[in-house]
Amino acid sequence: MKRKGSSIVNTTLQIASKLPWWLDICLAVGVYFLLHAFASHEIATTEGTKGLGPVVISQMWRRIASIFQYLLPALFLVGAVVSVVQCKRRANLFTNVSQSSSPNALAEITWQEFELVMGEAFRHEGFTVKETGGGGADGGVDLVLIKKNETFLVQCKQWRALRVGVSVVRELYGLMAAKGAAGGYVVTCGRFTEDAKAFASGRNIGLIDGEALQPLIRQRRKANTGQEAWATVGVGSIGKGRDSAFSCPKCGSEMVRRVAKRGTNAGAGFWGCTKFPGCNGTRAA
Repeated sequence: MKRKGSSIVNTTLQIASKLPWWLDICLAVGVYFLLHAFASHEIATTEGTKGLGPVVISQMWRRIASIFQYLLPALFLVGAVVSVVQCKRRANLFTNVSQSSSPNALAEITWQEFELVMGEAFRHEGFTVKETGGGGADGGVDLVLIKKNETFLVQCKQWRALRVGVSVVRELYGLMAAKGAAGGYVVTCGRFTEDAKAFASGRNIGLIDGEALQPLIRQRRKANTGQEAWATVGVGSIGKGRDSAFSCPKCGSEMVRRVAKRGTNAGAGFWGCTKFPGCNGTRAA
């Protein structure tokens, strides 16, 4: 059985390693000064047994603070180093794949590396990316993207010869409805079945297969122009959140593709006005 102290240290390190390095450093400094102030605070003494309890408790917390004023900042600084190393690893992996002359470069890496490459590719598109791991090589949401206050979910399927069927797309669509995501992507080294393509159509789900994937990554690396190359895959404006082909019937503003979170239409897609809540104009998907 793991010791409780070891568990706290491991948990803190895991959290710190997932944070940006600059945030780890800020937390290290802030936590040190906060705990140091508490550890240095003089505790009033008391005579006799009256009021002894609060004094003992205060002394106990002061002692804990005196230990953690050094331990927690150290853990955050270690986390900052790990965060920098991981960031560098992702960047190097993305560069190696994008520069590879092999047409199967994405299929030749591990599924964990495949997810890292995809995360880095979406970062190049201006998304804030959270890598969740998806619970394994073949399930759950692997990446959570945030852009312009909208959330997009990504499932990575590193299937080399198999076709990704409609069940995978249905699963992602259900997760989008459950989490209130504006859209999603399924990315694979293989291909999609016709049923999967038909289901994704009109549901703000982008399907990116192996044939399009490698050229897009190479294009993204060479371009660096801020243009959203990935946003044009599968569903037109997914990732941009807007489509100039639609304007609000009430105010004429641009509209964004959304997924209903509640009510009888929960899970269904629709177009909503970008001025919401000031304007509640909608169009059917």
